[in-house]
Amino acid sequence: MASLTDKIAHLLALANSPYEAEAKAALLKARQLMAKYKLTLADVTPSGPQQLRKEGIGLTTTKLSTPWAPTLAATISKHYCCKSFLLKQKGAKRTEIGLVGLDEDFQICKSILLYAFECVSARRSAIRRQKGYSAQELRQMCHSYGWGFCMGLKEAFQAQSDQHQEWALVMAVPQAVEDATKRMAQITYARRTDTRWNADCGKLGYLDGKAFDPSRRLNSAS
Repeated sequence: MASLTDKIAHLLALANSPYEAEAKAALLKARQLMAKYKLTLADVTPSGPQQLRKEGIGLTTTKLSTPWAPTLAATISKHYCCKSFLLKQKGAKRTEIGLVGLDEDFQICKSILLYAFECVSARRSAIRRQKGYSAQELRQMCHSYGWGFCMGLKEAFQAQSDQHQEWALVMAVPQAVEDATKRMAQITYARRTDTRWNADCGKLGYLDGKAFDPSRRLNSAS
């Protein structure tokens, strides 16, 4: 068993490779082996059991500006063994997104979530620069893109899970995280049904979400 855990630890180390293809292949192989032999990160990490982290990640949101952001956080965190929550400061208009997870999971999930938010924000900036639309129309277009991205990303993750059902154990949210969030209010901003949906921007977001490649940030988790 020692040789097996050493091999998996080596593959996880390769997942930090600056070469994207190598990093992705190493991570996929490590997850396959961990699922096959029912091993967790604590079993193969030389440093032993990891500490639970429960903190904000410096990403803020409001219902008016980025109503889709909490859903994006919930979608990504669930897929990376964490849970998301909202830190509401009394009297503040903005709410900070937080994550709960074991240290290594937390680092990876935070990096990927920030990367996804950057990707959506970049596209939204391009949408806002378009001419011939009112401020309200541009806001609706940006919201449609954000919600579309969340839907596409959720579908992509589901397809990945269906294709690699053996990952279920490895990708499951650890019991320690479940226990830590049991009494926490899970808050999201639901998409208002009375808000006009921009089909073109929604479709663009959906396609970008389905094509989102988190492996681009695997080697820069922080």
